[in-house]
Amino acid sequence: MKNMTYKRIYDSEECLSSLGSIHHRALFGGYSLSIDDTVFAMVAHGELYLRVCEQEMGYEVAPQRLLTLTKRGRPVSLNYYLVDESLWRDQPLLLQKSAQSLQDARNEKTQRDSSRRMKQLPNITYQLEMLLHEVGIHDPEMLKALGSATVWYRLRCVRKDLSISVLFALEGAILGMHAAIIPETRRQYLQVWAEMLLAGKGSYDE
Repeated sequence: MKNMTYKRIYDSEECLSSLGSIHHRALFGGYSLSIDDTVFAMVAHGELYLRVCEQEMGYEVAPQRLLTLTKRGRPVSLNYYLVDESLWRDQPLLLQKSAQSLQDARNEKTQRDSSRRMKQLPNITYQLEMLLHEVGIHDPEMLKALGSATVWYRLRCVRKDLSISVLFALEGAILGMHAAIIPETRRQYLQVWAEMLLAGKGSYDE
């Protein structure tokens, strides 16, 4: 069985090489296949399993086709489905589905990492974080690069009732402090800028 597993690993790496440089390592009694540290497939029991994603394009994933491995003596069903012989014979479709699994894994990883990092900033509530994601801001670097004023203006475009206190919250998040202790000169500057903008007398670029 071990020889069959190794053969399947090498066959998979050769077949899917156009996706990028594939690395494998032992994981949960099987082997994970990853590209750029993103796991998108598993090899176990001499078979290849692809990560289940939302874009299955009608390819049925029955529960019995999901990968089951033993962890601490207990069977664990993983979110990976069996690549059967019919799919192996259709190399273009296999490559397409593997690319979908890889992209879906990358998207989830990016969302998970950025979400964790945004929550570490002061003043960023879950609701504000979701609103920031809605306007395309997913990490602290982008928030800092744009600045609190520009970001607040973007948020106001989708949420007209957004208060000036959110502007202070964003500024505090960038400075790494609670909104209540933003230096008074900076607070006054932002308040005057925001009031002029709301009155139609200023530019959104502070």
